[in-house]
Formats: sequence, C-alpha cells, structure tokens
Amino acid sequence: MDYEKICDQILEIDKTIRYVGVYDYGELYDKTRKGLKSYLTREETETALSQAVYRWSTRKKTSEKIGKPIYALAKYEKIYRITVPIGGAGLILISTEIDADINKITDKVLEIVIKSEV
Repeated sequence: MDYEKICDQILEIDKTIRYVGVYDYGELYDKTRKGLKSYLTREETETALSQAVYRWSTRKKTSEKIGKPIYALAKYEKIYRITVPIGGAGLILISTEIDADINKITDKVLEIVIKSEV
C-alpha cells in the first residue's frame, strides 16, 4: 500500500483535516496540513499511535458479539481524532478542527481505505 498517497488523499477530503498518520508494523507515515503547527511533538504522536493500536486490539476482542469495529472517534477541546484500521495491523489516525463535518470526513476516509485494500 502507498501510505503517502493515502495521506495525501485524506488531506484532500476537507480543509478542516489537520493531520493524517498511518501507523503500520511500527512505521509511521504522516502529513500535517501546510501552514499548520502540530499540537503534539513527533514523539507524542508516536506514543498516541501506539496507545491507539493497543485500544484497537481491545475493541477487536468483542467483535464476535457486537461486530467488527469500523472506526473510533474522540472529541477533545481543540480537535477531533478519528482512528480507522487499515491493512493487517495498521491504523490511520486523523485529527481535524473542532468545526469539522466528522460524518462526511469519516465516510470519505472509509471509501479511500476500502479502495486501497482492493
């Protein structure tokens, strides 16, 4: 999979998307929208992604009973954070401005993920 291309495609969805990172097998591919400064350092971002991988593994434990997890959403005071699985063990982490249309963005991200996995 071309993770750099996926980052670019996701950033193109909406101007409110601040950051896109793909974390797979310990490697991080990421992009921040030009002109924006990240709230987190690179190290903090990598820590957040490793924590997200762990949380995602716990979500999968109940999938037989409630279904496969599709995405997770967290709202913070300054951003929304969307987490979407990709590939075998990878995750996409997206942060948006707080005024983002989360449903529109999430639907389009899922379309990109499905197309990339075919």
